[in-house]
Amino acid sequence: MLRPNPVLRALALGLGFLFLYVPILSLVVFSFNDSPLVTAWSGFSFKWYVSLFHDDALLSAAWLSFRVAALSATAATVIGTWAGYVLARMGRFRGFSLYLGMLSAPLVIPEVVVGISLLLMFVEVRSLVGWPDNGVFTIWVGHTTFAMAFVAVIIQSRVRDLDRSLEEAALDLGATPLKVFFLITLPLIAPALASAWLLSFTLSLDDVILSSFLSGPGYTTLPLEVFSRVRLGLKPEVNALAALFILAVGICVIVANRLQRRKEFSA
Repeated sequence: MLRPNPVLRALALGLGFLFLYVPILSLVVFSFNDSPLVTAWSGFSFKWYVSLFHDDALLSAAWLSFRVAALSATAATVIGTWAGYVLARMGRFRGFSLYLGMLSAPLVIPEVVVGISLLLMFVEVRSLVGWPDNGVFTIWVGHTTFAMAFVAVIIQSRVRDLDRSLEEAALDLGATPLKVFFLITLPLIAPALASAWLLSFTLSLDDVILSSFLSGPGYTTLPLEVFSRVRLGLKPEVNALAALFILAVGICVIVANRLQRRKEFSA
């Protein structure tokens, strides 16, 4: 039996990490570049961070993206949790195949098709009732529709792995199914709910295709703003904003890991 070569394994692992993290590190480094060119280093400076906080268009787009992502993640988690629970617990009811197909459609249909479909739907609704105009609401609906399918898959797999004897014991003791769901099932799947919410938040935050179809004048999300600037020449303010995102994500990951380790040691 051949043993894996430790040197080759370390080399492959190192190359993999370099491939993943060198572009991120270079982005952070060039956010402190004094030159307006993002590829030529001319000295250390914080001026692009100062310029970032005076860039109203970029900050407004970032704030809009955060709001839409939080709202979409929350709505997608609520709807997707209910949908995933139905798939895992209700068996093959009449119309199950149609239900499963409609729920899984956003996972397999190209985003361009989803975006066009939603846009046409909103145009028809607006022609009938005069609402809604393209803006926060339409982007929220699109992102929620897309992320809901991912949440349903996560929750369905987690609910199927639960020990049903806990729920059955609560039912035998007189608890109603709704009470069992909120007091027994939800706490048990809480980590899956957190994962689904974070995934939905990320999907919404970096979405370009749906946002390009469903946004309106004055409602430009951060990915659309960055994409439009890239076509005209990327400015270092975008590097500074990305570096702040990386810092925020890194802090959240470190805090989450420490809390998890503390919980494991206390248990």
